[in-house]
Amino acid sequence: MKTTKNTIQRARYLSKIENFIDKSIVKVLVGHRRVGKSYLLFQLMDLIKKKNNRANIIYIDKENLDFDAIKDYIQLNDYIRLKQKTDRKNYIFVDEIQMISNFHIAIRSLALDENNDIYITGSNSEMLSSDIANELGGRYIEFSVYSLSYLEFLQFHQLENNDDSLEKYIHFGGLPYLKNLPLEQHVVQEYLRSIYATIILKDVVQRKNIRNSLFLEQLVKFLADNTGCLFSAKSISDYLKNQRETVSPNQISEYVRSLSAAFIVHAVGRYDIVGKRNFEIGEKYYFEDLGIRNVIAGYSPKDREKRLENLVFNHLIYCGYSIKVGTIAANEIDFVCERNGEKLYVQVAVELFRTETIEREFGNLLKINDNYPKMVVSGERSFENTYEGVQHIYIRDFLSEV
Repeated sequence: MKTTKNTIQRARYLSKIENFIDKSIVKVLVGHRRVGKSYLLFQLMDLIKKKNNRANIIYIDKENLDFDAIKDYIQLNDYIRLKQKTDRKNYIFVDEIQMISNFHIAIRSLALDENNDIYITGSNSEMLSSDIANELGGRYIEFSVYSLSYLEFLQFHQLENNDDSLEKYIHFGGLPYLKNLPLEQHVVQEYLRSIYATIILKDVVQRKNIRNSLFLEQLVKFLADNTGCLFSAKSISDYLKNQRETVSPNQISEYVRSLSAAFIVHAVGRYDIVGKRNFEIGEKYYFEDLGIRNVIAGYSPKDREKRLENLVFNHLIYCGYSIKVGTIAANEIDFVCERNGEKLYVQVAVELFRTETIEREFGNLLKINDNYPKMVVSGERSFENTYEGVQHIYIRDFLSEV
């Protein structure tokens, strides 16, 4: 079992999950590999032991060969039943549970016992959400775990909040293990390549039985090169035909869903602000970790706008917003965000030096006829704080808010 000695607590997640300790509801932590789900489990174990010194901790790590014999729900159930205590509370932790066949059957049965408090993690949202929702109904709660936020990155790497630190964050991304490595390009790239290869192989190719893995990687490269661009499966298919790759829109849709389920990318649909309806066609794609995106697409100066938009998206979902791409007449609003019934509209701009850029970015927001807050996030500080009541905020200040 890993130790939590010298590990940094991710207080935002712990405080959310702590509210559900000792409640008869299964806690599900989801996120792609190496975002820190395992260490959150260990920090939860420490928290539980402080609250209850008689707690019976049962832990299974499916990435550890010691637990290789647990391959299906029967073996999972048998192992846990053997470790259970009847005279105290059992706290059950299963890491990377999707590696156990039909795990949901055992979890449903174990959850019937109020003496059990269950915590599980997984790296495939499609499999987890469908199986758990069907088996547990309303008896589970899901917590999405993301790469480090900017402030967490500063904390992990013991850096000052300045533009040099921001550039490191944009370049190398937010996987927690990077704190153990020198932030040098050749070292970080090697690590990120290995993580990306593992995710593609284990959580996409093997899980989905994908035969055309070469095309899958070409598709990821396409999405990385076109981060934040609006596409449909058909438009991607048409583009690839021009590159002498013939893949149907249905197959592309399936591949993209697999990449989203493995948390490599987030697919963001479109929303008609005036008609208040979702469009069925057209999505944008953003990468869960910018470091992995940069390994795939490179770190070119011409991609600064794409990286900036991805950065803003990642911070918004970390802050708990659900997000759509907004449309109002022929204009686009980068992000229509909703949280606790309140909306926020966000535009992203690399710079605001030119009059036409200022009028476009702020003007699109001014066309929205409601009183919810609106802001433009930019990559430079020189512009005034507001424009006709619409807030302007520098990217580093934006990322420093929670």
